[in-house]
Amino acid sequence: MEHFVVSARKYRPQSFKDVVGQQAITNTLLNAIKHNHLAQALLFTGPRGVGKTTCARILAKMINSDGNENSDEDFAFNIFELDAASNNSVDDIRNLTDQVRIPPQVGKYKVYIIDEVHMLSQAAFNAFLKTLEEPPKHCIFILATTEKHKIIPTILSRCQIFDFKRITVKDAKEYLKYIAEQQDVNAEDDALHIIAQKADGAMRDALSIFDRVVSFSGKKLTRQAVTENLNVLDYETYFTSTDLILENKIPDLLLQFNQTLSQGFDGHHYIAGLASHFRDLLVCKTPSTVELLEVGEQTKAKYLEQAQKASQDILLKCITLANECDLKFKSSKNQRLLVELCLMQLASITFEGEKKKSSHFIIPPSYFHKIGVQPVPVKNAKGVENSAPSITDKRDAEILENEVSVTTNSPNTSIVERPKIVINREKKTASGLSLRSIKAKKEHQIKQIDVIIDEESLPKNPFSENDLIRVWKSYTKELKNKGKHNLASILSIDTPKVNGTAISLEFPNETNKKELLSNQYDILSYVRKALKNYDITLDVSVNEELEKQYAYTTLEKFNKLKEKNPNIELLKKTFGLDI
Repeated sequence: MEHFVVSARKYRPQSFKDVVGQQAITNTLLNAIKHNHLAQALLFTGPRGVGKTTCARILAKMINSDGNENSDEDFAFNIFELDAASNNSVDDIRNLTDQVRIPPQVGKYKVYIIDEVHMLSQAAFNAFLKTLEEPPKHCIFILATTEKHKIIPTILSRCQIFDFKRITVKDAKEYLKYIAEQQDVNAEDDALHIIAQKADGAMRDALSIFDRVVSFSGKKLTRQAVTENLNVLDYETYFTSTDLILENKIPDLLLQFNQTLSQGFDGHHYIAGLASHFRDLLVCKTPSTVELLEVGEQTKAKYLEQAQKASQDILLKCITLANECDLKFKSSKNQRLLVELCLMQLASITFEGEKKKSSHFIIPPSYFHKIGVQPVPVKNAKGVENSAPSITDKRDAEILENEVSVTTNSPNTSIVERPKIVINREKKTASGLSLRSIKAKKEHQIKQIDVIIDEESLPKNPFSENDLIRVWKSYTKELKNKGKHNLASILSIDTPKVNGTAISLEFPNETNKKELLSNQYDILSYVRKALKNYDITLDVSVNEELEKQYAYTTLEKFNKLKEKNPNIELLKKTFGLDI
């Protein structure tokens, strides 16, 4: 039986023009050789399988070539490869430095290729420094590593560094297509694309996967054979899932997910792939971003077709839900339920997208007719009259309802003229992630509505300070029942006093004042309605002397406790305690 050579070795590039996906580096090295600007210490760094050692061998061969040698000449006597993973001691480096002094017998340069150089010990690195900094004229060092960060800075500073990049899916697919033609393998474009994606930027891995799949399927390489052999989810799975989501077929979607799990696939892999699928659909929505879609031509046509079925809002919502599920998967106790819940949420989004909760509330005309008031037409932004004013906040609508109901149902007043309601809106634009924006939003909600009603139609019944205190305590009790203990305690700091139609309050610091003023519209709405007087206002002041009353010294605290329990003094004397 003929000996089989894997494709990674059989098709290893023999010249820089055959190297895949590293044009910038190969061009730099070619120009350096051509113009005699080649450094004596080079560091090739990058992911596995991208051509570091291959480029080092090609470079070693080229610098010794003068064009007169045979084509099969490999200059084996001039090229020394050292595996630093197994030769990482100081003695190994000393042997290397001893060999460096001997000039080459054939060719012009002796080239030392040290692979996995990051595996050298600290002492070996230090022993290598002097030789690397000032090598003989006939010697060139090429260091290769996948982990540049593990190399000490003194070594890095002495080398000319070349960063190898990952092989793109497109370049890997084109090279696999060339290999398939060389081996007379009939390969589908999508099949080669899946292999290139699975390789994750490593050409050696791509060739290894290619050999494995060819052994499985023979001379005809199909997408189905590749997905079956590599145990990856096919595009069709995600296309079907997306169709079921857009059609809101939750039972069928859950059954499909169960079938996917029964095939041995992980739920995390499924939901992560579904999020990527939504991303690919999103980039298909704009012609300029279609090039970001790294799939075959046949699959690209399917993506473009399915992208037309879903709006951009739907896809953004789907990506958000799938990504949240992906982040929570590892920490979840019931991972299958987590994915199924995410799928049910995805399938609950309609074709027009999830209906957003509108923040606009319209007072219907029937409400005004019910209370015997003719609504005032208000023109919108397009100049069309509305039959009722628009209220931009539900809370403001409730306040308006309370005030209008008090006005119309009060036995002491009669409606002479319909109330005139004027809505003042202020456009605010602020980020929701800063304290300043939160404060601005709160102030905006307070100032969002300014209801002006004719003074003659509002009740202005007189009230006493005792009535005010009774209503004030009643409102404080309601706040405690609702769980707003902070605001309730602030209202209990000072007893309200009547100054004409103003409620005078005095607080020990500015914080209490700001907290009360931020809730003044709720407070005034309650007090005005309870006392039937809509001229009531708040007059809040700050007296810092009050705050000092709450700062007790240690002796004052002890005397206060002694007043409540005289036995504390006896306890102090008995045990000789200090304050």
